[in-house]
Amino acid sequence: MIYLSAFQSSLLHLALVAGVVLLLPSVFNRETNLHRTIVFATAGLLAMRYVWWRATETLAPFGLTWDCLASWSFFALEAGAVLSSLSAFTLLSRVRHRQAEADANAGWWAPGRPPRVAVLIATYNEDRDVLERTLAGAAALNHPVVEILVLDDGRRPWLTEFAARFGARHVTRPDNAHAKAGNINHTLAALAERAERPDFVAVLDADFVPHRNFLERTLALFHEPDIGLVQTPQHFFNADPIQHNLGLSRSYPDEQRFFFDHLQPSRDAWGIAFCCGTSSVMRFEALKRIGFFPTDSITEDFLVTIALQNAGFRTVYLDEALTEGLAPEGLKEYITQRARWCLGLMQIARGKLGPLSRNRLRLRDRWSLIDSVLYWTTTFTFRLAALTFPLLYWFFNVTVVNATVPDVISYFGTYFLFVIAALNFVSGGLVVPLVNDVSQMLGAIPITRAAYTGLLKPHGHAFKVTAKGGDRTRTIVQWGLMRPFAILFALTVLGLMVGLFSWRYAFDDAGDGKVVILFWTFYNLIVLALTMFACVELPRAERHYVDVPERVTVRFGEGAATRRAWMRGLATDGMRLRGATAPAGTDLVVSIGEVGEVAATVVKSEDDGAILRLLPDETQREAIMNRLYAAGNAPGVTQTRLPGILPDFLIRLTSGRP
Repeated sequence: MIYLSAFQSSLLHLALVAGVVLLLPSVFNRETNLHRTIVFATAGLLAMRYVWWRATETLAPFGLTWDCLASWSFFALEAGAVLSSLSAFTLLSRVRHRQAEADANAGWWAPGRPPRVAVLIATYNEDRDVLERTLAGAAALNHPVVEILVLDDGRRPWLTEFAARFGARHVTRPDNAHAKAGNINHTLAALAERAERPDFVAVLDADFVPHRNFLERTLALFHEPDIGLVQTPQHFFNADPIQHNLGLSRSYPDEQRFFFDHLQPSRDAWGIAFCCGTSSVMRFEALKRIGFFPTDSITEDFLVTIALQNAGFRTVYLDEALTEGLAPEGLKEYITQRARWCLGLMQIARGKLGPLSRNRLRLRDRWSLIDSVLYWTTTFTFRLAALTFPLLYWFFNVTVVNATVPDVISYFGTYFLFVIAALNFVSGGLVVPLVNDVSQMLGAIPITRAAYTGLLKPHGHAFKVTAKGGDRTRTIVQWGLMRPFAILFALTVLGLMVGLFSWRYAFDDAGDGKVVILFWTFYNLIVLALTMFACVELPRAERHYVDVPERVTVRFGEGAATRRAWMRGLATDGMRLRGATAPAGTDLVVSIGEVGEVAATVVKSEDDGAILRLLPDETQREAIMNRLYAAGNAPGVTQTRLPGILPDFLIRLTSGRP
């Protein structure tokens, strides 16, 4: 009877929290800082309540036992992850949007004297078609005084003439010292020698296409002289590996969407937004003041923010999509990129601009660095621990968490439910359990290694370029990435069988805790299965079609009558047509708005439509690229479509295609 009462009490706690969760959207406004503070203060209180319960009621007694060692070490890792969460809750309790400020200060400079801007496009080994998009977008920028510079660390001779097509200048240097930071610094030093220097410098990665109004919007925020850097979001016109390999490209946003659309605006509200390497604009004199880009870290973007703040300049964030880029399409590249970010952050933390060093950083800047260190060192380590520690029970009868089901529901269940609800309240539904677990699990091992390697040995690490583009036409199983998860999956299944069947009675002393460990184990099996599934890289379409629902005119042959049809998808050299069809191989002319009449050939006939191969001339090709990318028409899921996640995944599971 006492047990039933405790169970009923725990369910009542969970029901109360569930009721609050259901009321959140109707009672609170996520754009109101007071409301956000109440929500995340509640999340923080539930987190501390949970940690206090874990510390006082679930740990093994001190002693020279394996139970003590396992129980307390797992709790230490979990407490570190909760501490990181508390820091994130504090950050998310505020938000700031600067669109109105950009509107109010457009053209703040003296009439007839627009600031000079140098657009720096850093490149190493990107394909011609990747660079073509970016150069076409840069050439279409609507600011009157722009110089485009292609900073080529690959020293490719063909780029000189190719860049000139877009009015850009090809810049090389004799070596590749300090990687991207050194590449940019080489050009900044040359610009500093000029009699007429640029007022501002925009930095773009080779695969990021600026919208026409990119400079118009970002320059508006430099109306105050202490603004040293304006950062904008990074949005992508292709699916990242998790979206693609799990078949969720239509129902789940890219993994970075939460950071760029929600965490950075919150950081900006605290005055600690930071540069993210591309899609940013910097005041040239501010860069000159700090000696250009620091080279003490392989994440030069975060470090330049800290250096500017140390010199008295502010970084602000304009949460407005003004560029579209290419996300890493392969898992190896995706993981390499994140491990590099982690390693670079650890180098900053150990450097002269670190949070514990003697410098002129504000307290909030030090907090910003500590928050990032906590995230990289605790989140992924705890993910790995959550997978491995249950095995100690199944194989060795070591109790890691000694808790009853009612207590787990009352303390962990209420905390977990409210935190997920709070994060989805401010983000519009971007945090989905299991999918979010997979995104963190895939890189957990190399990121954890990079975090502690960077803390213990911050120097002597080479910069690893994130490869983009390349051949993605085949299914590739990343056996090396899958292997540790497959081993953990096999050990978990084996341990479950051993614990439940072979030694069933030996573990009866775990009592109610056995139900807890069972649930934990089954959840781990689902996460591991999904993670292994994500390691199977599916082929990608040869073309990235942008959904452009527009009426076009089609003419089959000279003198033939024209027909109206719908353009349902557009690529640089292809189109999906609806409402007009013809056999494969048929030549035709299609009129596309401002692009004009473009020659085309039917590649494939479909029901009430066709797939066309476009044959544009050079001018038309640039016009199409501007239409696709510079105008801000790139595709992408901005919010989670929760009802679509399971059906999309089942289609992927049963058909073998995204």
